[in-house]
Amino acid sequence: MSFVKRAVGRLVHRGWTYVREAAAISPAAPGGYRFRSMGEGVCLSFPQGAIFGEQWIEIGPHTLVGERVSISAGMGPGVDLGPDSIVRIGRGCSIGRGSHIVGHQSIDIGDDVFTGPYVYITDQNHVYDDPDIPIGRQWPRNKPVSIGSGSWIGTGAIILPGTRIGRQSVVAGGAVVRGEFPDHSVIAGVPAKIVRRHSPDLGWHSPSAARLTSPLPADPRTLSEHESRTA
Repeated sequence: MSFVKRAVGRLVHRGWTYVREAAAISPAAPGGYRFRSMGEGVCLSFPQGAIFGEQWIEIGPHTLVGERVSISAGMGPGVDLGPDSIVRIGRGCSIGRGSHIVGHQSIDIGDDVFTGPYVYITDQNHVYDDPDIPIGRQWPRNKPVSIGSGSWIGTGAIILPGTRIGRQSVVAGGAVVRGEFPDHSVIAGVPAKIVRRHSPDLGWHSPSAARLTSPLPADPRTLSEHESRTA
């Protein structure tokens, strides 16, 4: 019996390996031709999540997309979204398993961006303009999202509409991010804020350190103005 179980296990393992390799989406696979562009060496691992609007999705060379990742452009299949790309993923990226990239206007992910699993990135938000109408029936709003090259997005982070993250930045796991963040930022929390930065003059420092090192004005009469500016 143990011999039979081992033999069956090997067959199942080999079969699953074959299915995963055969069903992965790559430039040479039939599914790859549906995308606006898909660079050399791209692989969307099987099983994939929800993928639609491929005509408005670009994926750069040598990018790896993990299992059960959803990438979508628009509200659903069959919608004309115009002449421009909606979702752009750069070269050499790695998108962690179970993540969602949900684009409606513009999501731009730079080169060499890595994410942990279960990251959610969207450029659309529900609104609550009318308290008498169900929120799900109110027309949503879109704002572009961009993530700078070389950045790392931690497990379970949520990137909300209107977010702009600079190059070589880190988003901590579980952070809920909205707003604009400069290059070389470490971003954490709910809501997310900068907890650390790197600059040529100070190296790594907290945001408060940058304020403390601001020079005091020569004229004492402008001190209160300086304090309010650095508070």
